[in-house]
Formats: sequence, C-alpha cells, structure tokens
Amino acid sequence: MPQKTILIIDDEEPIRVLLKLTLQSAGYDSVLEASNGEDGLALAMRYKPDLILLDLMLPGMDGLSVCRRLKSSPDTQMIPIIMLTARSDESDIVIGLEMGANDYITKPFNRKVLTARIRTQFRIAEQQDQSQVLQVSGLTLNKEQHRVTVFGETIALTFSEFEILELLSAHPGRAFTRGQIIRRIKGEDYPVTDRAVDVQIVNLRRKLGEWGTAHIETIRGIGYRLTPEEIVR
Repeated sequence: MPQKTILIIDDEEPIRVLLKLTLQSAGYDSVLEASNGEDGLALAMRYKPDLILLDLMLPGMDGLSVCRRLKSSPDTQMIPIIMLTARSDESDIVIGLEMGANDYITKPFNRKVLTARIRTQFRIAEQQDQSQVLQVSGLTLNKEQHRVTVFGETIALTFSEFEILELLSAHPGRAFTRGQIIRRIKGEDYPVTDRAVDVQIVNLRRKLGEWGTAHIETIRGIGYRLTPEEIVR
C-alpha cells in the first residue's frame, strides 16, 4: 500500500504503544506520536499527516480544541480525524463531529475495528468528489440518474431520502449528527427538527430492507452512519 503517515495524539503511553503496534501490524509504519495537544497540533502543522488519531481527554489543550484548530486551518482541515473517547463522552463526541472530526472510536477499542475505520477514511479520501456513481457493499447510487439499486433491484426513494442516503454513502463509516445531516441536506437555519431525520431514516431502512437494517447504524445520543461491509459487527 502507499506509505501513509498517521499521527497519534494521546497522553497515555500504554495507549500510544498499543495504537502504534496496531498500526504497524496493519502496514502503517510511518507513525508520529504526541502526548499532549500542543505538541500534537505542532506535529500536525509541520508534517501534515494523512490521518490523526486524537484523544479527547488531553492535558492542557484538550482534544476538542485541537480538532477546532486543525479544522479551521486551510493547511490541515482536510486531514481525517478519528477521535478516541470514553463511552461516557457522548456530548463531546457530538461537539467533535460538529467541528468536523470524521469519525470516533470508543476506548477500550477493538483493533480490527480501528484498522477498518482507518482504511475507510483513506478510501474516502482517495475517492473523486465528482464521481456520479457511489457503490457501497451491494448498494449503487447514481447521482446523475437519481437512482438507487440494492443488488440490482431498483429502490424508489423520495428526494430527501435520496439526499440522506447519498450523504451517508459518500462517507461510509463516518458518523453524522442529526444537525449535520439537516445542514448538509437543507442548509443552515432550515426549520427541520431532529425527529424529522429519525423519520427519514426509518423510511430508508424500510425501503432498503435487510440492507438498510444491516448498514444504516444508529449511534445512541449522536446520530447515524452507514457501516460498510468490512466493519459490520
């Protein structure tokens, strides 16, 4: 695989060691490490890594502040960020995703799930944004024809359902809050409630059948993501 550089920002040395071993076993040998937010931000600005694993609970500059700085800088805003967080940090996860973090994984983490999430982020980054056809685990979405098929069977969707599915399919593995979905689909200040998103997701799952149930994942307290086949669990 092409050489990728991954930056780990975590104040716990045992976690950094485990992450580095996990990355190296998956073929990612170029790994940078930082034990605090200030050093991590400096490394990110200097080396422009291909992906960042960012712990939210950091001494000094916390992970949310690091994420905010990275996503506000033109030099680093396109770098995928996977947040590392405790299971009780739901509110911080939502804030991080709203700031532009690409995904999150909870501690203690499953090593196979982590590497799958990383591969997904690299695959997304390599996709051409102008592609008119998205394919994810048996689903094909043709943006130009406004047509969706699952294993060759055409599925009739409303405009909003199609737009939500397109957003999730374009970023498989990435978690979106309900607020993000509304803004991406309808724009800022659109008078739609979070409940309306939940209703659209229910309709999508029903129309997509077993595929929708298996791949459109509800993330409690946060929102939704489309889970590609390689990380369905």
